[in-house]
Amino acid sequence: MQGNDRNGFLRRLTRRAAAATAAAAMVAGAGVLAARAAERAVEIPPAAMTEPAAQGPQTVVLAGGCFWGVQGVYQHVKGVESAVSGYTGGTTASPTYHEVSTGRTGHAESVKVTFDPAKVSYGRILQIFFSVVQDPTQLDRQGPDTGTQYRSAIFTTTAAQRKVADAYIAQLDKAGVWKRPIVTTVQPLGRFYEAEAYHQDYATLHPDQPYIALNDIPKIDALKRMFPANYRANPVTVAAAQ
Repeated sequence: MQGNDRNGFLRRLTRRAAAATAAAAMVAGAGVLAARAAERAVEIPPAAMTEPAAQGPQTVVLAGGCFWGVQGVYQHVKGVESAVSGYTGGTTASPTYHEVSTGRTGHAESVKVTFDPAKVSYGRILQIFFSVVQDPTQLDRQGPDTGTQYRSAIFTTTAAQRKVADAYIAQLDKAGVWKRPIVTTVQPLGRFYEAEAYHQDYATLHPDQPYIALNDIPKIDALKRMFPANYRANPVTVAAAQ
């Protein structure tokens, strides 16, 4: 890990650990269930518009806060062949974590999800994204993380993907699932840069780290509870794929 990246990562980890410890102290009297009650997972209808039948693996890149949790969720989805943390949507070539974390490169922390549409539909990928992964009404933030690098966004790889995503957002807004409008943006995928190795499989490798335990493990639990047919206990990891 390069010096600036390592220092930035350690500062981020220290801030998150402090925030997680404070949050744990606040809910200690009520126990673990109280901590998880704060999770924003919500029941939402499936996408009314379905994508055309596709042959072979499909890819979409999703941004919804810290990529640790986004990756952690999709690694537990049946039919997902890989989920890789990275950066997209910005202007700086080959950005590092240190650069992206300043919020000045325009990139979003994101996850490239490659899935088999014969096993899990694109519509279900989006339903999980909106219901379990993040709160799509939060602008440029998710939970304790703030900045444009934590924005909610869908980066599509086909025109059909974009059409379905736009229609689904309109459907959910019309249904009034949330009191505030959805701020998730939809745009074609540009260049995706894989994040540094130490960010890959982070939630799987560090389930007891305070930030992960309070913010990301509840998302994986929500996936298991809300989408049991799509949940797999053993995650597909970047390390295993390599």
